[in-house]
Amino acid sequence: MNKTLIRLAVAGILPALLSCGANADNNGNAQLAAVKKAFEQRFTDRQVLAVRVTPLKGIYEIDVQGNQIVYADQKLDYLFVGDLIDVKSGQSLTEARQAELNRVAWNVLPLTDAIKEVRGNGARKLAIFTDPDCPFCHQLEKEGLAGVDNVTIYTFLFPLTQLHPDAMHKAKQVWCAPDRLKAWRDWMDNGVKPSGDDACDTPIDRNLALGDKLGVNGTPALVFGNGRLVAGAIPKAQLEQLLDAK
Repeated sequence: MNKTLIRLAVAGILPALLSCGANADNNGNAQLAAVKKAFEQRFTDRQVLAVRVTPLKGIYEIDVQGNQIVYADQKLDYLFVGDLIDVKSGQSLTEARQAELNRVAWNVLPLTDAIKEVRGNGARKLAIFTDPDCPFCHQLEKEGLAGVDNVTIYTFLFPLTQLHPDAMHKAKQVWCAPDRLKAWRDWMDNGVKPSGDDACDTPIDRNLALGDKLGVNGTPALVFGNGRLVAGAIPKAQLEQLLDAK
């Protein structure tokens, strides 16, 4: 959640929110609907996807567009962010909910806009949004994906030029190469820089727009066959587990 929203909540200057709870205390559905409506009226750039009751008495979960979860008391005097932990199980309810919200329908991915690599029987599926100059992307390739078999990997070139000024140039060179997969593997595995043309038609702008729509704000970002979206260079054991998950 942005800092402005937090400051407004702490300062107690949320009149639209504060006025919506009194008449709906005896009606749970009406209370949830009122919270949603008032929140969106006050914060017009923050669409509420859902409002849910939490296991913590009097505390509501508000799912906000942009993969954000905030919590509020019943009267909406306070908003707060952070993980809600089930102490008995040790599970982060926030993390579990975010994983559910972030699921991506595999069939929405335009796989022809990605570099395809089939390993073994290719039965498992993985899509990766990656930047050719991102050190964590290189780490994922060399450690997390090393030796992983029986998977089809779809690599969506996703250069973050604010961080890596030459990433767009490299991404275009890889896509324009006669053998895209070879150019990609040569760079990621062996440090052989792509060369040649970077002026062909590429899907990179579409990839950037797609990533923005899916909530990808960093690289690497991994989408597994079951729709689970995970950020970061996760270790091989975790990657294998997620590849096998239904």
